Amino acid sequence: MEGDFIVPGLVELHTDNLEKQLLPRPGALWPSARAALLAHDAQLVAAGITTVHDALSCGQYYEKSDRRTMLTLALDALRDLRPAGHLRADHLRHVRCEISDPDLPRLFEPFLDMDEVHLVSLMDHTPGQRQFADLGAYRTYYSKDRQWTDEEFETEMVRMRDAQARFAGPHAADILARCRERGVPAASHDDATSDHVVWAHSQGMAISEFPTTMDAARRACELGLLTLMGSPNVVRGGSHSGNVSVREVAAAGFLGGLSSDYVPASLLHAAWILHADVSLPLWDAVALVTANPVRALGLSDRGRIEPGLKADLVRVHVDRDLPVVRRVWRDGVRVY
Repeated sequence: MEGDFIVPGLVELHTDNLEKQLLPRPGALWPSARAALLAHDAQLVAAGITTVHDALSCGQYYEKSDRRTMLTLALDALRDLRPAGHLRADHLRHVRCEISDPDLPRLFEPFLDMDEVHLVSLMDHTPGQRQFADLGAYRTYYSKDRQWTDEEFETEMVRMRDAQARFAGPHAADILARCRERGVPAASHDDATSDHVVWAHSQGMAISEFPTTMDAARRACELGLLTLMGSPNVVRGGSHSGNVSVREVAAAGFLGGLSSDYVPASLLHAAWILHADVSLPLWDAVALVTANPVRALGLSDRGRIEPGLKADLVRVHVDRDLPVVRRVWRDGVRVY
């Protein structure tokens, strides 16, 4: 390999990148979902990602969102292109359930048999808690999609809090019961307190996605949940929404895995940064994006370089601490 590294194919558990291709600008829904999926797939393999759990939004946080439309488009494109062999990464389904959405039961209908669902996450983006404890931060974050007057904003806050009170509990209980019945791993999302994590653990969840505080990350680690955090946070040097630094969580020993979230190229880069700047051994840093995520899901056929496992491999050249993907193989076939 002329001094380059060979690492296992990267494993992505939660990425919004397909939605980014379907809706590259607010209100600009792409006319071909199949073309958007191919663009998404190309970005993944170029980043060394050979297994991806496409995060499909089942529910939305606020009125007039395009997420319900994108769910149908994404499912149709995956059903068309995956069996045809046009996708180079292995695309698995991660269903993101917005438990405060009154329409969640109807939107979840395509997944009721759970046959092709590999991960379910429970999300509650109601302002005033979890990721958006600060209402000002919530309003600023979504201002790119929605402009509110003060009166409209207050009306929306009342509506969303009422929906949470009425629907979040029953919806969470129903989805988790289906996961337990079919043996599908479940994840909590944006845990902000130790109590959030304790509840997730009591419900049999395997993953704490993007904990927002050190206390939540610590408790998840103590209880044996995979603490999955965002690699863009590592590359940028901090959270875009004011949450805990992943570098600090890693230095404290509480980081279990990384997700590229909204930037596929950040996954491998973040692993190398944690090796260089936080002094994680390289094998431990690479495990954050390979072996650890698949262990949490019970996928025993990938994530490591061993005889008998899938030949998902990435050749990496390092240029002044920047990892450059040179070759990617999936199932022994070169795909990049």
